[in-house]
Amino acid sequence: METETLAAAQEIDFSVLALFMKATLTNKLVLLTLLLMSFWSWSIIIQRILVFRRARAEAEEFDRAFWSGEPLDELYETIGPQPQGASERIFVAGMTEWRRSHRQDGKLIAGAQARIDRAMDVAIARENEVLNKGLGFLATTGSTAPFIGLFGTVWGIKHSFEQIAISQNTNLSVVAPGIAEALLATAIGLVAAIPAVVAYNKLNSDSERILNGYESFADEFSTILSRQLDA
Repeated sequence: METETLAAAQEIDFSVLALFMKATLTNKLVLLTLLLMSFWSWSIIIQRILVFRRARAEAEEFDRAFWSGEPLDELYETIGPQPQGASERIFVAGMTEWRRSHRQDGKLIAGAQARIDRAMDVAIARENEVLNKGLGFLATTGSTAPFIGLFGTVWGIKHSFEQIAISQNTNLSVVAPGIAEALLATAIGLVAAIPAVVAYNKLNSDSERILNGYESFADEFSTILSRQLDA
């Protein structure tokens, strides 16, 4: 009897595709949701890696130009009205406000330093939004995917017990497919969640590091302008 049961179990297809096709509608929806979350998470991860790499390269290039000794007005004219990188946009925001703060007679309008700092802060806030775009979805995936998978597992086990009760048969060939289908949901949930959590922590750290660089530049640039204001 045991030999016949094992033989019947060996004939069952336990591939992922076969288990998906045999799953209930609810579990299919759970698995599809998790797969979509995983796919979208990876697309965000790859996109953010490319964005951060480009941001670091642009910041390094701008720093070389800024500290090359070239007059700030000439650098501002070279960049033009459409800056390409984040550092350039922050610089242009500060320089634009600096120029607007001069009256026609050459004197400065009161409160110029505060307005320059505010203009650069606004530019940094915009860059923060660009850098962190999509990271919220990674955090959501990392925190919810295991529970969505667990729901699929619970539902699959419930369905398996219902099938056992209906067939009045507890053979391995009857129990195994439902249990395997149920555990597949948990496995896919972890596959979606683990990369999302690891990537979120890494990308969030990289984003903060890049933003700290922008803020440091803004502080240094503000110090340079304040010396000219005092002079």
